[in-house]
Amino acid sequence: MTSTTRLTVAQALVRFLSVQYTERDGVRRRLIGATWGIFGHGNVAGLGQALIEYATAPDGETLPAMPFHQGRNEQSMVHAAVGYARQSNRLSAHAVTTSIGPGATNLVTGAALATINHLPVLLLPGDTFAGRPADPVLQQLEVPYAGDVSVNDCLRPVSRYFDRITRPEALIPAALQAMRVLADPVETGAVTLALPQDVQAEAYDWPEEFFAERTWYVRRPAADPAELAAAVRAVRAAQRPLIIAGGGVHHSRAEAALAEFASATGIPVASTQAGKGSLNHDHPQDVGGIGHTGTATADELARLADLVIGIGTRYTDFTTGSGTLFERPGVRFLNLNIGAYDGHKLAGQPLVADARDGLAALARELGPDAYRVAPSYLAEYREDKERWEQRVDACYEAEEPDVRPTQPQVLGALDEIVDESDILVNAAGSLPGDLHKLWRTRSFDQYHLEYGYSCMGYEIPAAIGVKLAAPDRPVWALVGDGTYLMMPTEIVTAVQEGIAIKVLLIQNHGYASIGGLSESVGGERFGTAYRQQADDGSYTGAPLPVDLAANAASLGMRVLRAKTVSDLREALAEARAADTPTCVYVETETADTVSGAPPAQAWWDVPVAATATRSSAVKARELYERHVSTRRRHL
Repeated sequence: MTSTTRLTVAQALVRFLSVQYTERDGVRRRLIGATWGIFGHGNVAGLGQALIEYATAPDGETLPAMPFHQGRNEQSMVHAAVGYARQSNRLSAHAVTTSIGPGATNLVTGAALATINHLPVLLLPGDTFAGRPADPVLQQLEVPYAGDVSVNDCLRPVSRYFDRITRPEALIPAALQAMRVLADPVETGAVTLALPQDVQAEAYDWPEEFFAERTWYVRRPAADPAELAAAVRAVRAAQRPLIIAGGGVHHSRAEAALAEFASATGIPVASTQAGKGSLNHDHPQDVGGIGHTGTATADELARLADLVIGIGTRYTDFTTGSGTLFERPGVRFLNLNIGAYDGHKLAGQPLVADARDGLAALARELGPDAYRVAPSYLAEYREDKERWEQRVDACYEAEEPDVRPTQPQVLGALDEIVDESDILVNAAGSLPGDLHKLWRTRSFDQYHLEYGYSCMGYEIPAAIGVKLAAPDRPVWALVGDGTYLMMPTEIVTAVQEGIAIKVLLIQNHGYASIGGLSESVGGERFGTAYRQQADDGSYTGAPLPVDLAANAASLGMRVLRAKTVSDLREALAEARAADTPTCVYVETETADTVSGAPPAQAWWDVPVAATATRSSAVKARELYERHVSTRRRHL
């Protein structure tokens, strides 16, 4: 007879989650390392009570405890969980629980971010009553044509797996499927188990086997022999190959394999936002970022490449210059990717495999000294890279240290004090472009850019998640004023738990990135400045009297104000040494321009009005049509 344990659904779920593990390359980790939560009537009596039960190991049991983190905003809790998962190399994740109603719908943005970036997070929103004792209940969405729909159905399209647990016994298969998806390197993303509040509190006799430790092995699929042979032929035939390293290089921990392959073949390596750091900035084959926010070196190589070897990349429009970057007639693509969907993009030759093992197999089949690019090609891109580095030096240099810095000079001051242990977190605004072009990565995980969703508000909560995964390393959230105003609330969490993140808060009085984009497409920076409203209704008056440094201080953070480049250097050094949450606040010189960094080296398609009376839009449309005419489909 099967032995059972009587628990509520919520208690059973927490107990189950506490004994799930991942393993890859012999390293074993907890799959769900902690739970974030904000409580309301939809989860306080169910998951809230269960988390108390398992906050420490129950008496007489050896079960691991389930750590808990108290959040301030449901979206930002997901961002923190995503930051933790990425820093944990997707081998460990966090769960997030919310009440029904707005608490649940606030998860949607974070879920989309997680799924787009292929990063695991488990969402446990409360739901309306399964038994329907009263209809409607507080915060219930009534749908006249469907009685089984709730606001949680908003999470379906942004989840890699979704289930609603309307009966206790349904938790068993749903929980197992949820773990399978979270641990799958191809399928992973947001996983949602919607939990009706009455079902959460319902008791059931659970089979003991449900609570046995389970290890989910994270696979490294090998390349198909036929695809591998085709890949070898493609490389051997190439004269001007270029590698594009995407986020999959990091997820696979293929950085060393990539460095070895690039060194052996001499093939230059450009990187996407997610792939930056795949090679250190001083590696001989590193040529910097690729695409719209890339370096001149990488983009010129892309224009002339006869073979583009994509490794773990999705080929977004920023990477491809919206289909205009790879200009050479007859250019071909070889796509090493763990997912077949991405492996076939741009009509490429797919090599569907784990990035690390696929690179090793490709190197093995090529054979030692069997392929190397021509010395003239090596000399060409190394000289071009040196010229680009001189441009970076010029952007970083501050000839007058007692004046207000530009944004690149802020990055230059940070560059002076960090080492390979520092981690930079960013997601949106003008900073991603400047960082992709200018930042010199010193370690494979120093550069933490969320650019799949480029979500404003990600930086501060994600930095908390990163710091939880890497407690002994300096973690910086690089934040503009626009993104800071979106979501500063998790500063309170950092202060409450003593999570010593460093926030570099840059004030430039508006949406600088979108302001520059608006100007380039005939939008005349409309609605992008943080200024007083003028008599004509435009936002062209004086800068707003908003003190973001005072705001951060009011949330409990130590704040260091820097007015000049010299002040900034001192403040950054002090913040780096701090063991409490610390903010460095600086107002940049370029309040009405994007940043002062080198302009875009490749096009990005943002459609311009086809008809207009204002000259700015007419001129922008003429330029747009010229760019569109150069776009091609790679078939």
